[in-house]
Formats: sequence, structure tokens, C-alpha cells
Amino acid sequence: MKQRRLRVGVLTSGGDAPGMNAVIRAVVRSALHFNMRVYGIRAGYQGLFRADINEMNTDDVSDIIHRGGTILRTARCMEMISDDGQRRAAEVIRAMQLDAVIVVGGDGSFKGALALSKLGIKVICIPATIDLDMDCTEYTIGFDTAVNTAAAAIICIRDTSSSHERCSIVEVMGRNAGYLAQWCGIAGGAEEVITLENRIDTKSVMEQLMKNRSRGKRHHLIVVAEGVGGSNELAQEIERVLDIETRATVLGHMQRGGTPSAIDRMHGSIMGYMAVKAIKEDDVNKVVIYKDGKHDLIGLEEALTMRKKYNPEMYDITKILAI
Repeated sequence: MKQRRLRVGVLTSGGDAPGMNAVIRAVVRSALHFNMRVYGIRAGYQGLFRADINEMNTDDVSDIIHRGGTILRTARCMEMISDDGQRRAAEVIRAMQLDAVIVVGGDGSFKGALALSKLGIKVICIPATIDLDMDCTEYTIGFDTAVNTAAAAIICIRDTSSSHERCSIVEVMGRNAGYLAQWCGIAGGAEEVITLENRIDTKSVMEQLMKNRSRGKRHHLIVVAEGVGGSNELAQEIERVLDIETRATVLGHMQRGGTPSAIDRMHGSIMGYMAVKAIKEDDVNKVVIYKDGKHDLIGLEEALTMRKKYNPEMYDITKILAI
């Protein structure tokens, strides 16, 4: 009797991240290599409730590895927070006869996957978020591209800031975590980085600016995490009190777009392959991670209990290098 081919679903959920298309491509082609059938679920978990699910083949993922965003589209799905919504999602997966689902996203998406696993659905998760806010892995897909995009914008802003002897405030993404801001601060040569984990009051910022002015510095750069916000208000206060021309720039969602870096494409490709291989070996309800220089698998529930710690030394390095 001919053995039934495994049927694997894949979805991208939450905020999009550069490199998600590399994951999708790797999942589809790896699944076909292992004689599986693969189904794309559109718009994240919302696609389950709409049964917006279609079989994919190798042509569907041709020429997408270099594209930003996600061809499967993504969304945040409030239905997956409720027990009833989780049960309905599991019912759709069973009705579609999917043997396993690969979830690509951040910790919110992983919580939905954990709920499905407790309802008997086999899942594999792949970390993709520009915030780098997951402790189970040293790398999340999209982070490298987002840092490079923001760092390039900061360098452009530095040029005009230097020409006009201004203070420039650059607000980068990071609603609940400041790791992107930390990296951008060091890579962009900022004098100050303000994050949720390390809030600096306005008075301290202005004292630092005056100290640097006394050393002969004629232009300034401050990086602010999105979760802190208030960049325009800070700019107005600096200009009013110190009489230093100050401009705020909010980079916003440009950091999510653009061609993914080679690093994001590489990690995305390897993690996509490993997710399919884990399903083939029935090593499920896991997260594909990158730690200690290698890719590995860790239990999903364990991964969600881990909390990333703030590293104060990153801020110390920013301040030392800004002298």
C-alpha cells in the first residue's frame, strides 16, 4: 500500500521581518525534497479561521529569497488569545489534514503555537523578529537587516547634523525591548541611547550634551527606542533649554522592509530546512534556535519561559566610545 505523504502547513505571524521569505522558500523546497506536501496559510493565524490555505510547489517560491516582507502575508490575530479561538484553529488544521504546522514569528506567535500543541497539533516554531527579544536564541531572523537599515539612515542623518551643528534624535523600532536601539547606538556612534530597560531623564541627557559641547563637540546623536517614545518632545525641550538646534527623526516601519541581508537569508534558509527535517523525524513542539555558533532545537514550552536579560555593559560601551 502506498504510504500517505505528510502534509505540512506554514504561516508567518505578527510583525513581518526581512528573511521570512527565505524561510518559506526553504520550508517548501525541503518539504518537497522529503516527499511531503506543503500548504501556505495566508495572513498568519487569521488564515486558519478563513481556511485560506493553498498547496505550494517549488515555482511558488522562485525568486523570493531576496524579497522583504512575506509572500504569505501576516497579521496579528486576537482570536488566538481565547480558548475558543485556539480550539477552532486546531479544528481547521485537522479538517485540512495537516500533520504539522510551522509557525514563523515572535513570542506572541509562539504562544499561539504552544496552545495548539496542547490541543494535539504538532508544531515547529522559527524565531523571526527584528526586536531580538527572545532569550532562547542568540539570533532572530530580520534583526541584522533592521540594524543595517537603521544604521544606514543614522549615518545620513549624522552628515546633515554635522553640517548644521545640530543635535539629532533618531527613534528606532522596539516597542517592548531596546536591543535594536542598543545596536544602532553603537553602530551609529550615538552619544546617548534611551531604552525601556535604561530610561535616561531629560535633565541627564542635556547635562551630557553640555559636557560634550564643552569638549568641543559641535553635533550630537541620540538614539531612542520606540517603546520610550517622546522623541519630538525631547527635541523641543533640548532646543528650548540649551538653544541647540535639534531635530527628531522617527524611522518607523522602514526598518521592517527592504532586501534581507545575507545573514538573514542564511539563517532563514537553514532554520526552514531544520523545521521540516524535525517534522520528518517527529521531533516536534520545538523551536529552531541559533546558540553557541550552531543551529539546534529546544522545547517550545521551555523557550517561552526564558526571559532575555538586559546587558548594561552595552550602554557602558556606548558612553565610553562617545567621549
